[in-house]
Amino acid sequence: MHVQQILKSKPEGPVITIAPGSSVADAAELLSTRRIGSLVVSSDGTTVAGILSERDIVRELGRRGPSCMADKVDDLMTREIVTCQPSDVTDEVLRKMTDGRFRHMPVMEGGKMVGLISIGDVVKTRLAELSMEKDALEGMIMGH
Repeated sequence: MHVQQILKSKPEGPVITIAPGSSVADAAELLSTRRIGSLVVSSDGTTVAGILSERDIVRELGRRGPSCMADKVDDLMTREIVTCQPSDVTDEVLRKMTDGRFRHMPVMEGGKMVGLISIGDVVKTRLAELSMEKDALEGMIMGH
C-alpha cells in the first residue's frame, strides 16, 4: 500500500501547524485542544521548519520544569525531519519511523507538505491489509 491511500482515509483539511516563534505554552494548548500528538512548525503551512511533539514538551518539563513553557517552539522542535512522498510504500515508511524512533512524518510533494501521517495511521492501514489478505486466503481455502 502507498502513503497516498493513507492520506485519502484521513479527514480532509490542512495539517495543523504552528508558526516559528510561537511559545511552547501556545503549542501545548493547541496540542491539547486538537487532541493531537505533534505540530509541524511552519511559517506558511506548506514548508516544514520542524516538528514539536508532546514528548518534546514533556521531556523539557521534566528537565527544567514549567519555565520551559515560555520558550519558543524553535528551541524544542526537532529540526532534522524525515519526510515521505505520497508514492512511498507504507512498509518502508513504517521501517523509517521505527528505526528513527519517531511517530509523525510529513508527506511532501513538489517541495510542499500535502499531509502528515502518524505511526498509528500506518499500523491501522497495515492491519486492514493483513485482515483482507487473511479473508482472501480463507476464501481460497474454503473454495469461495
